Amino acid sequence: MKKYLFTAIAILFVPLFLHAQANKIEGTWYNDDKTSTIEITKGTDGKYLGKINWLDEPNENGKPKIDDENPDPKLATRPIMGLAIVKNFEYDSKKKKWEEGSIYDPKNGKTYDCYAWFKDGNYNSLYLKGYVAGIKALGRKTIWTRK
Repeated sequence: MKKYLFTAIAILFVPLFLHAQANKIEGTWYNDDKTSTIEITKGTDGKYLGKINWLDEPNENGKPKIDDENPDPKLATRPIMGLAIVKNFEYDSKKKKWEEGSIYDPKNGKTYDCYAWFKDGNYNSLYLKGYVAGIKALGRKTIWTRK
């Protein structure tokens, strides 16, 4: 009987633990040079999304900064504030990483494949690696700090 009780408890609580781990990415993060913060939330589709919610210099020439480095003319006029720069992250509980996502760099107007993780149980430093052509070795790592 005790064996069945333990199994039932494990079945109930393991998903809750994994859910809690996956949600550790949620919150407000300073980018690597602390010129902006990004708010990461979980969407209704279960994927994580990050939007810029603060800029140290929100205006340029007296007007709100726009995404003028974007090569698409329709997107080049959108404001940087509120811009979704992290999209579609899904938590992989075996790897303890958020994968299958993308990250947009408004400084150069490019979007990269991306994954994110925490290191050594430190949930105040979020490591992100953007890469191209599906080759994770060809990429750049950055560290965001929890606000």
